[in-house]
Amino acid sequence: MKFMRNEEGFTGLEAAIVLIAFVVVAAVFSYVMLGAGFFTSQKSQEVVHTSVEQASASMEIRGDVYGLNTTAASKNKVDIIDFTLSLTAGGTPVDINKTAMTYVTSEYAGVIKYKGTAEGTDPEAGTWSVYKRVDADKDYLVEPGEQFIVRLALPTDEELGANEKFSVDIRPPVGAALGLKRTVPPQIDAVNLLY
Repeated sequence: MKFMRNEEGFTGLEAAIVLIAFVVVAAVFSYVMLGAGFFTSQKSQEVVHTSVEQASASMEIRGDVYGLNTTAASKNKVDIIDFTLSLTAGGTPVDINKTAMTYVTSEYAGVIKYKGTAEGTDPEAGTWSVYKRVDADKDYLVEPGEQFIVRLALPTDEELGANEKFSVDIRPPVGAALGLKRTVPPQIDAVNLLY
């Protein structure tokens, strides 16, 4: 038997190894690129869902805003502000217990604390509470069709006189903040429509 030296098989084996190496490198590169693409699209989807949730949980002031003069000692002063909160059209429920409010005038700025669920009673100075719920169930979620009448007692020595301007910033736990800016009328009665 005669053995011949044939290197063609070895050359084919080299070519197969190089080809397999290219395929493996291309597969790893494409896997990395697809993973990065999936990660980016997932993050984009999360941003869109968060934005929709933030936008759909907005609240609005329903009706007029009233200023009350409840104490005889503060004649010609408004010491309580009444307004009604409800959801905007298509809004998602908002937990009123986790809502924060700030009160600002030309001389004062501060957080008004939530007193809790003391319906039918005036809150203490510097606090706010839900005074009454209209068309609402037993929980304290502002849901579509429900209205919550909020009563905000101004801080001590921060009562509003005639023609004074103020603003209340209402911040629900999710969604956009709601700004309320009003002016006290020139004549102050027991109940005043703030404009």
